[in-house]
Amino acid sequence: MKSNILKTINKREAIIIGFAFIVGLLLGGMFFGSSKDKHEDHDHEEIISNEETIYTCSMHPQIKQNAPGLCPICAMDLVPVTTLQAEGEDIDPDEIQMTESAIKLAEVQTAIVKRGVPEKSVHLLGKVKADERNIAELTARFGGRIEKLFVNYTGQNVKKGQKLGTIYSPDLITAQKELLEAIKYKENNLSFYKASRSKLKLWDLTDAQIDAIENNGEPILYFDILSPISGTVTKRHVAIGDYVNEGSALFEVVNLNRVWVMFDAYESDLPWIKPGDKIDFTLLSLPGKNYSGKVSYIDPFIDATTRVAQVRIEMDNRDQTFKPEMFANGILESKIVENLNELLIPKSAILWTGKRAVVYVKVPNRETPSFLYREIVLGPEAGNFYVVAEGLTEGEEIASNGVFKIDASAQLAGKPSMMNPEGGKISTGHNHGGTPMSDEEMANMDEQPPESAEK
Repeated sequence: MKSNILKTINKREAIIIGFAFIVGLLLGGMFFGSSKDKHEDHDHEEIISNEETIYTCSMHPQIKQNAPGLCPICAMDLVPVTTLQAEGEDIDPDEIQMTESAIKLAEVQTAIVKRGVPEKSVHLLGKVKADERNIAELTARFGGRIEKLFVNYTGQNVKKGQKLGTIYSPDLITAQKELLEAIKYKENNLSFYKASRSKLKLWDLTDAQIDAIENNGEPILYFDILSPISGTVTKRHVAIGDYVNEGSALFEVVNLNRVWVMFDAYESDLPWIKPGDKIDFTLLSLPGKNYSGKVSYIDPFIDATTRVAQVRIEMDNRDQTFKPEMFANGILESKIVENLNELLIPKSAILWTGKRAVVYVKVPNRETPSFLYREIVLGPEAGNFYVVAEGLTEGEEIASNGVFKIDASAQLAGKPSMMNPEGGKISTGHNHGGTPMSDEEMANMDEQPPESAEK
C-alpha cells in the first residue's frame, strides 16, 4: 500500500517538473529570442547608418572615414558629411570640394571676372638734373700756363663771352709768328696764309683776335679764356700758375634756365608710361609746393644693375627754383588708352610661381562648393588688379581670398596645384585613415615637389 502511494507521488512530481521545464523553455525562448532579434535589428541599423555616414575634416576635405575621430593632418574633430554626391553626377575628378564650414574657416571669398578700364597710379622717384644740351665743357686747345683767373669759385654766374682766365702759350706764340710771316708772302703763296690763319682758328681764336694780330704785326703773349655760354660755373679744374696740356679740362659752365627732372621707372611700370603723360611731383626741399610736367622722353635702355629706365620731363627754371640733385616724388595717373575694355581680376586671386600664374575657378551649380585649378596668362599690372590676357572669360567666378588654402587642399589630395600642375599625392606623414605611412609612401616622399607659400 505504501509503495503504491510513493509511486503515485513520484509520478505527479515528475509530471509537474516536466511541465514546469517545458513552460520555462517556452517563456525563455519568447524572452531571449525577442531580445536577440531586437539586438540584431539594432546592429543592422547601425551598420546601415555607418555605411551611409562619412566623416571628413572641415579644413582637409580629402580626409574621409566611416567613423568619427581626429583629422590625421590637423587633429581637428571629424564632422559628418551631410550631403553626398548623387550617383552618376558629372564631377570632374580634379575638383577640390570644400564644405561650408571649411569655406568659412579658410575665409574663402570669390569674385566675378569683369571687364573694365585698366588704371594705375605709377609712383616715381627722381632727381633734378641739368639740361645736357646746355652744358659747356671748356678744355685747353693748346698747352701753356694759367696766368690769371677771373672766376674764383664754383657757382659763379657768368655771361657769354665773359673772361674766365688768361693763358700763356709758347706754342701759340710760334703759330702767330708763322701767320705774320705768311702775310709777307700772301700774294705769292695764298694757301700758306690761309693755312696759318686756319691753324689759329682751330685753337679757338676768333676772327677778331686773328685780325688784331695781323693789324698789330706782333704776336699776342696772353690769350683770354672766354665763356661760350651764359650760365653758372659748376667746375673749376685749374688754379693760377697751373701748366695745362692740350685737351686738359679748364671749366664747366651750365645754363640752368631749363632743367630736367629724371624719374626712375621700373620695368613693370613702363607699359603704363608714354610721351605726353602728365606727372605731378613735389620736391623734398620745397614741401607744400606742387609741380607738374609732361613726359618728353623715355630712355630706350634699361639699366642692367638697377633695372630701371629714365623718364624725363623738362621744366622752366628762370627763377632758379630747381637745383640739380634735388629729390622729387612723382605720381602718374595712367590708363592704357588703346585697351579700354580688358578682363580684370584682383591680385589676391593669383598664385604666382615665377613660371605660372594660377587661379582657382569656382564650379557652377554645385551644392558643395568646388574649385578647379587653372593656369592663366597675365597682362600688365593695374593697381590692385591684373589684366588677364588668356585663360579666363567674362562672368566666371574665381576665388579671390584664401586661395592658398584651396591650393594646399589640392596638393594634399594629389590634385593639380600651383607647385604640382600634373597632380599626384603629397605625403603628410599619415595616410587618410590615420595609420602610419607604408614604406612605399615614405620612399615616394622625395619625389614630390615642395609646398609653396602664398604670394
